[in-house]
Amino acid sequence: MSNNILTKEGLKKLKEEIEDLKLNKRKKVTERIKVAREFGDLKENSEYHEAKDEQGFIEGRILELEHLIKTAEVVKVKAGGDIVNIGSTIIVNKEGKDMEFTIVGSTEANPSSGKISVDSPLGQTFLNKKIGEICQVELPGGIAEYKIVKIS
Repeated sequence: MSNNILTKEGLKKLKEEIEDLKLNKRKKVTERIKVAREFGDLKENSEYHEAKDEQGFIEGRILELEHLIKTAEVVKVKAGGDIVNIGSTIIVNKEGKDMEFTIVGSTEANPSSGKISVDSPLGQTFLNKKIGEICQVELPGGIAEYKIVKIS
């Protein structure tokens, strides 16, 4: 799989982040540097060095986001569907407990909010499965079984 697969929503979030960095955070850190310079000797001015480090992080993140946006492969999410694809939101049952996951590219992955990467073992296990199928995945704690209950 490509490491730069995004849903339309994921692309929108990246564009919002880059806009915030360019329009807000870049200006704030520039102001912090200006103020810190007024404190005198730059060699021993920790506020200046912290602001310069933050500026470097912001500029690096802007470059990273620009590259991600430029090279993104935006997938079309098919609502409903009977097969799990990138962008699908699924409900699975594991040991009597229902769980909801959305299959996304690695850039958007956030397991704590239920967004799992298509490149992860769990994402790979669910991909191309149908409602009712039992999926087994080997996890550090052993083999886990998930039954696909719903695909949307």
